[in-house]
Amino acid sequence: MAEPAERPRYLLISNGHGEDAIAARLAARLHERAIVEAYPMIGGGKAYDGTCPVVGPRASLASEGWRNVKGSLRRDIVSGGLGTVPPALRFLRAIRGRYDRLIVVGDMVGVLACLLTGNRGLFYLDVYKTGAARLYSPLERWAIGQACDTVFCRADSLAGLLAAAGIDARCAGNIMMDTIPYGIYDAAARRSRPFAVTLLPGSRALTAESFLLQVKALRALPQEGRPDVFLAVAGSVNVEELVRQTGLGRSPMLSAESDDLGTLTDGDLTVHMARGSAMGNLIEASDLVLSQAGTATVQSLGLGRPVITFINPRDRRSRFADEQALFGEARQVVPAEPDALAARLSQLLADPDERHRLGAIGRRNIGGPGAIETILAALEAPVSR
Repeated sequence: MAEPAERPRYLLISNGHGEDAIAARLAARLHERAIVEAYPMIGGGKAYDGTCPVVGPRASLASEGWRNVKGSLRRDIVSGGLGTVPPALRFLRAIRGRYDRLIVVGDMVGVLACLLTGNRGLFYLDVYKTGAARLYSPLERWAIGQACDTVFCRADSLAGLLAAAGIDARCAGNIMMDTIPYGIYDAAARRSRPFAVTLLPGSRALTAESFLLQVKALRALPQEGRPDVFLAVAGSVNVEELVRQTGLGRSPMLSAESDDLGTLTDGDLTVHMARGSAMGNLIEASDLVLSQAGTATVQSLGLGRPVITFINPRDRRSRFADEQALFGEARQVVPAEPDALAARLSQLLADPDERHRLGAIGRRNIGGPGAIETILAALEAPVSR
């Protein structure tokens, strides 16, 4: 009897909370056919817990890799961020030839790091560029061509530009819609009002500040017009900091549901909290989403829920504009003021036809699930080079 073929070894390289979550979903699908490990370049990689081993040095940046905020790169450098580069490069040099596939999920950071350390033949999932605004620069096309065997992009315009340069680039859809987290939390059973909203304040340094503004907006609504409120808490978020910022008290009462984090309340406003691993449950039970997140905003829009957001004075306007070119009206942008946020929220809750119109725009612009099956099939194909 022939011996079973040895399983291939894959390393997933990701560089951010949303990217980790996407890569972790791939790891969950790959683990039966391959030996899978993950290298989260930034942060602790909590998204991989229970899915696959995490390898490589841990790096902590002030920005947590979030480049949508002005001056984030400068702050990272000032706070010692350059010290995280040598350990990362040493690790990537050391693993050359150890894996059958290096799978980079994120932006160009992972690609450039691999290129600098002599790693080639990458399988690259670009989940950063939208294709609705800026395309690949000549330098980016050169780097991708040097380092990557196969590239999956979010848009045909991106894949076409790389293919014209002789790169095996494809667009199978938006993998973010295949990797929406669902957990053990019955949001619908907690509904008691005509409407519900989900709060996605983000997963980085500005989370507590954004949550405070969202809470102030909800408090500005008349009691009879308030929706049920759900909060998706990313793994890196400190709930006690949210308590300090808002003055809400945390209820110790928890259900038997593993993703239940209890409630925050002051007796007037109640916020139902669940782990970010149940984010899909919250969005599907809601009519609207208030979001300052990245990947989660895309997923909310793709699920047909209009999103209301505000521009923080520290946001990089160029990146914000790039995203808005894709999102269109489905993401409603208001000033970073509680009254402005409350007014738009009230208007949309009172207008089901407008919510439906905006939801349809989001679904159309983001696209539906299905990309992951094509990506998994390509991963199992022989290396072309």
